Amino acid sequence: MRPGRQLALLGAIFVILASAVWFGGKGGWEDRLAPNLGLDLVGGSRVTLLAQTGADGQAPTAQDLEQARRIIAERVDARGVAEAQVVIEGDRNIVISVAKKGDDAINDVGQASQLFFRKLLSQTDGSGLAAAPQASPSPSASASPKPSTAASPAATPKPSVSASSGGTGGGAAMAPTPTPTPAASKSPTASASPAAAPKPSAPANRKVTVEQVQAKVGKAAWDAAGKLTAVAAEPAQLEVLQPFAQLNEYEAALLAPKVQFYVPQVSCEQLDKRPPGSINNPDAEAVACENGMKYLLDVSKVKGTDVDKASPQIEQNTNRRVVSLDFSSAGLDKWTSLTKESFNNEGQKCDQSALGADSHCRVAVVLDNKVISSPEIQGVLGDDSVITGDFDQKSATDLANNLNYGSLSMTFLQQEAQSITPTLGGEHLQAGLLAAGIGMLLVVIYSFFYYRLLGTVIVLSLILSAALTFLALVFLGREMGFTLTLAGIAGFIVSLGVAADSFVIYFERLKDEIREGRSPRSAVPRAWVRARKTILTANAISLMAALVLYLVSSGAVAGFAFALGLATLIDLVVVFLFRHPIMTMFARTDAFLSPRVSGLGRVLHEAKEAK
Repeated sequence: MRPGRQLALLGAIFVILASAVWFGGKGGWEDRLAPNLGLDLVGGSRVTLLAQTGADGQAPTAQDLEQARRIIAERVDARGVAEAQVVIEGDRNIVISVAKKGDDAINDVGQASQLFFRKLLSQTDGSGLAAAPQASPSPSASASPKPSTAASPAATPKPSVSASSGGTGGGAAMAPTPTPTPAASKSPTASASPAAAPKPSAPANRKVTVEQVQAKVGKAAWDAAGKLTAVAAEPAQLEVLQPFAQLNEYEAALLAPKVQFYVPQVSCEQLDKRPPGSINNPDAEAVACENGMKYLLDVSKVKGTDVDKASPQIEQNTNRRVVSLDFSSAGLDKWTSLTKESFNNEGQKCDQSALGADSHCRVAVVLDNKVISSPEIQGVLGDDSVITGDFDQKSATDLANNLNYGSLSMTFLQQEAQSITPTLGGEHLQAGLLAAGIGMLLVVIYSFFYYRLLGTVIVLSLILSAALTFLALVFLGREMGFTLTLAGIAGFIVSLGVAADSFVIYFERLKDEIREGRSPRSAVPRAWVRARKTILTANAISLMAALVLYLVSSGAVAGFAFALGLATLIDLVVVFLFRHPIMTMFARTDAFLSPRVSGLGRVLHEAKEAK
């Protein structure tokens, strides 16, 4: 064989991996070479989510809570947070624990993440500035807010929805509408009383009721709001409705959609802060905001469950990141029907303020409580659509993951957030590293004492394995979010036993070949051929055990299995590309033939006596 080729290949792997680690990082050398450490080593965050119950006040069923736990765990894992712990506590709490570098990933994993496509019926200013009587001397003031009160959607980078060509109706696209002009035109439907608000499937706050909200604003304001048929603009009306400005997000969530829309004092600041699930009833009208504009939205005729798959992609022509939506067969029919209805403004349900530049209805893409896009429908669409906008890789992936991993069957409120210190884990880590260092020192001493020159091969192999393992940890932590914990360190330490086994198998097989009468130089390749199968079998068993553990477990056990499997793979690389080639090179030296230097003294002496 030519050992130089194997060593050159190993050197190339090392250089490529080291370059990826160094040039893929930022900051100083400590930042570039720092692996992701787990919750027990560097501390982190723990968030407790409280499941919101229905109107009967009963806790969710164990099956629903487990399904929610699984979806939340999938969302956390999909965001690259390895070894996150998502567990059920009690009969309505879900606790999420992640390491310090991954705490951003748990900010919104408990959100409903429900997607609805709703036709935009009307729009008005949602800044709340039009609610002041002195700022509205004429009835038309509420219909024409100052230019500074709301951002122009056309001027603000935001997601929009488009469709590829080739669909029904010539593949016309959903185009973003120009800057909307708020209007106080009447809604096509009759007025509604605040008490007629559809009850959220999960109340925003069980301590707040509609009766309490009514008492807070007063009977005069409550009755006046219930009689509105258009956005209030008269100074006398605005003065009576002023108490609605004092409502918080939980109280505003309990108002009827028409009241939320017609009362200028109910601003987008209040509506945007509503808890998740406040407008998740697809069979009721809703109010949501976009860029400071308040929209009255129709019932949802296309839902997120009609989307078969969401995936982040990069458009070839523009190189911008998008989220592709592939509709199911039933969902595609609903989508085509909705775009047809919007394009023709059937029933004239969309008033003048809600029409786009070409006098077609707009469709709002509503994710949870917010409008992420409201483009004008310019044709009857029949193809899959894409959500485009000012996405980066993380935001596009997060949106796609939220849609792919399902809508939660209940809503959650963040009940408690804690910071966890790594004091205990740090002490355990120091003790573990000290024990590992003592053990490695004993291995080195024993290797040189028993194998002498062959002990050099053992030490060099362990050093090389440690370097490759460390580089792999940094690279995987940066690219896929692998987090090293105490359990992972235990997996790496256990893998040393597998590496030691391969040494013993190879060297003892070499001794057997010499006892059978072969010279040390000829014994090396024959010993490798006979030991190779045993080494592969032993490593294969370790890999299968690690794979099974990783697939059927989670948390710390999964981290242990991943570390064990990674270390075993690296040991195989070192065995084939370093240990055997270096032994071949040693076999060509005079020192290898010396009984005192090679570590084969007793075997060589027995071989000479046998002759």
